[in-house]
Amino acid sequence: MEHPRPDQSEQLILSSAVDLSQTSLPWYVVHTRSRHEVKVQVGLCGKGLETFLPLIKVRSRRRDRCKYIHIPLFPGYLFVHTHLKPEIYHDILKTVGVARIVGFNNRCLPVEPGKVEAIQLMLASGRPLTPWQYLTRGKRVRIVEGPLAGAEGIILQRRDKKRRLVVAIELLQRSVAVELEEEAVEPLRDYYRPQVNPAQQKLAKY
Repeated sequence: MEHPRPDQSEQLILSSAVDLSQTSLPWYVVHTRSRHEVKVQVGLCGKGLETFLPLIKVRSRRRDRCKYIHIPLFPGYLFVHTHLKPEIYHDILKTVGVARIVGFNNRCLPVEPGKVEAIQLMLASGRPLTPWQYLTRGKRVRIVEGPLAGAEGIILQRRDKKRRLVVAIELLQRSVAVELEEEAVEPLRDYYRPQVNPAQQKLAKY
């Protein structure tokens, strides 16, 4: 699936934490074999691990009819919520359909704080989500009301009045967008920078 090009709209790019989860457990990205996302999720849940497989609804045309189906937001990837101890690491890799745990420079790295929680907020809002080109720069703000309250992002000024919240996942070099309505925002100063070398483009194996 190709990422749609950004239109001339005001956009928000998520960059930091959502004040909804106080847990200290990090989220890691698990890379699966093709079309094995659900099977891996079932396998990991069977081992007592908390997972998150974001799905989006799309139209599927088959013969003379159209219907809606759910597909992974990030094909080939899902998230696992755990401290990556050696025994857990090996349990994950032994799960049928798992290819690897995503990282850089031969290290498994957690997702930046707040990113997974923000995607969960976006899905819970009931608004359509759209894969987006990877974006990371702009003026940082926090959503202060509505179903996305607590999500932090980067706002880019565009020509028309439409606004989008775009969550950027550093480890995947991918983003996802949701259109905003009348949510108020407030400016932020501090900026979370993940411990990832941006020049490293190839995902490393642990």
